[in-house]
Amino acid sequence: MQRRMSQRLRIATWNINSLRLRLPLLSRLVAALDPEVICLQETKVPDELFPAEGPPALGYPHVVRRGMKGYNGVAILSRVPLVPIDTAPDWCARGDCRHVAALLDLPSGPVEMHDFYVPAGGDVADRAANPKYAHKLDFVAEASAWFAARPPLTRTVLVGDLNIAPLENDVWSHRQLLDVVSHTPAETQGLLAWQRAQFVDALRHFVPEDQKLYTWWSYRNRDWRASDRGRRLDHVWVSPDLRGALRSHTILKDARDWPQGSDHVPVCVELAL
Repeated sequence: MQRRMSQRLRIATWNINSLRLRLPLLSRLVAALDPEVICLQETKVPDELFPAEGPPALGYPHVVRRGMKGYNGVAILSRVPLVPIDTAPDWCARGDCRHVAALLDLPSGPVEMHDFYVPAGGDVADRAANPKYAHKLDFVAEASAWFAARPPLTRTVLVGDLNIAPLENDVWSHRQLLDVVSHTPAETQGLLAWQRAQFVDALRHFVPEDQKLYTWWSYRNRDWRASDRGRRLDHVWVSPDLRGALRSHTILKDARDWPQGSDHVPVCVELAL
């Protein structure tokens, strides 16, 4: 029997921080990474105003999106056909456009694709004093429980701005950031429970946990590259059966210097499927 040739699948994820403002930068992402799939967060555009002509002009004719005015919003742009999935709950009953999912129609079989934008959580790491922090913890717990309750996942990829740096070397100073939202124990424990229920951390498959790894640098630090006070807020997870399909990863750090760039940089993982 002749074996089917594996197909390259590159998946990029980027918190674009306003699609209409930064749509021109997508061409730079495509030139640098050449992904088959681009997952965006914080598109900040309602579906009726989504720039529908933009993705096809870049070679991505297949799009699923969920957006609202001025806040949040997620979208999956693809070169390969997509079938939308709408089986997940309305997270925390907010209707706030933080998750979109689709099946990628590949010759080797479908791949289930999830794109998440987890709440940032505000500035105060106290559930009682800060409703935004409480919402973040509840969102992560609800997502974790929903995925854990599903049958064992296969051929599934989850990406996005999860707004949590879970490991000690996912931040520039574990000790100094333990009380800072995005790296508090309640957040990191919740995110790791979500991940470990059904997924493998694709980036840490390539970069050992004892090495620093960042995808976000604050706008407040003008000389961000010299100080390098980053955090890994953007993630790629794969179901355990895809661990052997992982081929490479890219953190497009130079994108942090693009004109009017986001404070997040694109992250890309390549699989052979």
